[in-house]
Amino acid sequence: MSVSTPSPVISHLVTTIIPVYNRPDMLRTAVESVISQTYRPIEVIIADDGSTDETGHVGQSLADCDPLNIKYVRIENQGPGPAREAGRLLARGEFLQYLDSDDRLLPNKFADQVDALHQHPECDIAYGLTRLVDANGSILAEPFKWTDRQISELFPGLLVDRWWCTHTPLYRRSVADKVGAWTDMRWSQDWEYDARFGARNCQLINCGSYVSEHVQHSGVRQTSEAKWSEDPERLRNRVDLLTALLRNARSTNVPRDAAEYQHFARWCFTIARQCSTQGMRSESEQCTRMARDAAQDGKAAGGIRLFQALTKVFGHRMSGRLIAYFTARRRATGDYTMDQSFARADS
Repeated sequence: MSVSTPSPVISHLVTTIIPVYNRPDMLRTAVESVISQTYRPIEVIIADDGSTDETGHVGQSLADCDPLNIKYVRIENQGPGPAREAGRLLARGEFLQYLDSDDRLLPNKFADQVDALHQHPECDIAYGLTRLVDANGSILAEPFKWTDRQISELFPGLLVDRWWCTHTPLYRRSVADKVGAWTDMRWSQDWEYDARFGARNCQLINCGSYVSEHVQHSGVRQTSEAKWSEDPERLRNRVDLLTALLRNARSTNVPRDAAEYQHFARWCFTIARQCSTQGMRSESEQCTRMARDAAQDGKAAGGIRLFQALTKVFGHRMSGRLIAYFTARRRATGDYTMDQSFARADS
């Protein structure tokens, strides 16, 4: 693509950007969920990430059948971040919606969330409740993640988990343009993207209604059967994510003694040990430094200091294995470890 700057903005328009790779049937369903919105005006941008099957034909056919509302663009395979960025640059909407090709929106989503943003001009992002469903539409979890909570800012929650799904929020285009381009990280690029909104202390409003469905299916997802602890490429990606989260969190007003920082410190420590067992010394040292920075003198600091001492005696690989062995024998991870957003203690 030769486009390098965002398209001019059309007032009230909602643009939905759908990155897709080899999912022709799911793409049809995702697009239909946007076209079925009760809100108008809308546009859909299908960003084909170099599909090798009939997905490209399906995407172009959808655009040909409804050229006023649907556009199709194809890029070389680079991952979902660059695909979303290709769509963002073409988007003309005052509001931006991202939708993965295997998920779907509920018909009221845009109407409810645009209204919430109009009612709350101080807010930059509107979100609503998401449910988890199977491929047949049967409800598996309702609500899903923390989407039923009234959360005013993205941090400190992002230090614990990405507590909503990519399709849950609706963004004001004006803020998205300031946040800038999507990263080319292969995994967790949506988490990194939201962290930059969080660094701007963007205000959130929950519209209070169900707005989207996250589909659990047997097809390939980026995180399907992922063995993060044994894959150096995925571990490096995780280190990049942790670095971005800590950097952006430091730009906010989150207190340094917040419990979320202790959780984040232990998370960094876990990745540091995993990197050690894979012989990734520089990445392990980087994560250990971040863990110490986040923990300060909190409850997570003791184990981190022990690990650093062990590496001086036994080296990184053996120290990682030793700490992993003793950690696995513990019944609990500590009272500074917080529940992930998909593990609802009250459900």
